[in-house]
Amino acid sequence: METLDPSLVDWSRAQFALTAIYHWLFVPLTLGLGVIISVMETYYYKTGDEEWKRITKFWMKLFGINFAIGIATGIILEFEFGTNWSNYSWFVGDIFGAPLAIEGIMAFFMESTFIAVMFFGWNKVSKKFHLAATWLTVIGATLSALWILVANAWMQFPDGMHFNPDTVRNEMADFWAVLFSPVAMYKFFHTVTSSWIVGSAFVVAISAWFLLKKREMQLAKRSIRIAAAFGLLGTLLTAFTGDGSAFQVAQKQPMKLAAMEGLYQGQNRAGLVAFGILNPSKKSYDDAEAPFLFRVKIPGLLSLMSNRSLNSFVPGVNDLIDGGYQKAPYKGDSTIALSADQKMERGKVAVLALKDYKLARTARNDSLAKVNQAKLEENFPWFGYGYITDKKELVPNVPLTFYTFHLMVMIGMFLILFFIVAMYMNKKNILHSQKWMLWLSLLTLPMAYISSECGWIVAEVGRQPWVIQDIMPVNMAVSQISAGSVMTTFILFAVLFTVLLISELSIMIKQIRKGPEGLN
Repeated sequence: METLDPSLVDWSRAQFALTAIYHWLFVPLTLGLGVIISVMETYYYKTGDEEWKRITKFWMKLFGINFAIGIATGIILEFEFGTNWSNYSWFVGDIFGAPLAIEGIMAFFMESTFIAVMFFGWNKVSKKFHLAATWLTVIGATLSALWILVANAWMQFPDGMHFNPDTVRNEMADFWAVLFSPVAMYKFFHTVTSSWIVGSAFVVAISAWFLLKKREMQLAKRSIRIAAAFGLLGTLLTAFTGDGSAFQVAQKQPMKLAAMEGLYQGQNRAGLVAFGILNPSKKSYDDAEAPFLFRVKIPGLLSLMSNRSLNSFVPGVNDLIDGGYQKAPYKGDSTIALSADQKMERGKVAVLALKDYKLARTARNDSLAKVNQAKLEENFPWFGYGYITDKKELVPNVPLTFYTFHLMVMIGMFLILFFIVAMYMNKKNILHSQKWMLWLSLLTLPMAYISSECGWIVAEVGRQPWVIQDIMPVNMAVSQISAGSVMTTFILFAVLFTVLLISELSIMIKQIRKGPEGLN
């Protein structure tokens, strides 16, 4: 691998980030709204109440609009792995391609089959079969998300693999280790349950609009009854899975955790920052500037969340760069952490051993090849560090990671309270008269989207500079194409995605204003 034009790396990252951010505007609504309409149709099936059928069909139309445009952005996102990240695709395609292939089967066979029945099968198939088709569509979409998230989680924690020096490719050694990685499981459940929040906020917001307009009062109240309860469940489960995800980050990606908390100097009994303002003068881990202008901490909570031990040591950015601390003495592990310099040196040994192995194989010198293969395998856990030229590259963007993480958490805490109040007011039949709450419901929808996008920013920005943790840095993953071509497609995609988003909003707003079937 050769170091490429930095502008090519920047434009490739920007294009992928653009596509991913736009794509994620559609996915959480599909996952969340899909479950809600399935519950609504279940009510219709059990009660035979035609009003529930009418309500279900209304929300189903909005689901369909969002679903169609989400597929378009998702296809482009997957193609970018081949067009913009071909080195990455070559290096790990044997592993990364498997979950993507399974996801494709789920999407094109399971989802596409049952979504047709869901939309066009009313009065053509039995109520039971139609209900099954609706649930299977949602289950298919959720399983599609599972395989995408398994692939992403493997990039964060590359497990169940073996590096083949003859092909210079990583090969899958244990499919089940990849699938059931704790990082993958927590990422899947955290992402899906957070998507339930977006779907719930969407239904509550539109229902609140109907109440403000004094239209479709029964539809609005019934919809809020389901969405608020489902949203509360989603927020509680998201908080629980978020704690599990944070624990996995602490164990597998400690630099990301340090960035999330703005922690530069490690501490025993480390406190969790509840609120803080970073010092904008601090530009690097090795300057003398204080990291915060102001902060409020909860004593010991970061240690407890990170290691399940109140008095444990949580390393900061400086510790992770300098090394020398005991990794986990609270678990009886007295291993001394390597410094960044040591990891970079071992990475260079691994890279050189691979080169020497290939030369020995070409020369048919099997004994020398075995020596270099052993050296490569010994140092492969730090292979990616061999391509790092400056230790400062190992520190992600701390301000962006810190603020997006804390914004996500603060919005999440607000949403728990919001759904509780919405449930109570709706049950007491007073929500329609509380205009402040109805307007707040409308504002809650963009807040839910912001929180959802923040989660992905934390996950992806916080792991920089790695495209595969410790194994492959981003600058080694891009395709060998011109930066100008990537810049051109970035502009084209930005225009295309914006048009798609405007189109979706326009169609949805028209459908919402029209209301469900049966309106005058």
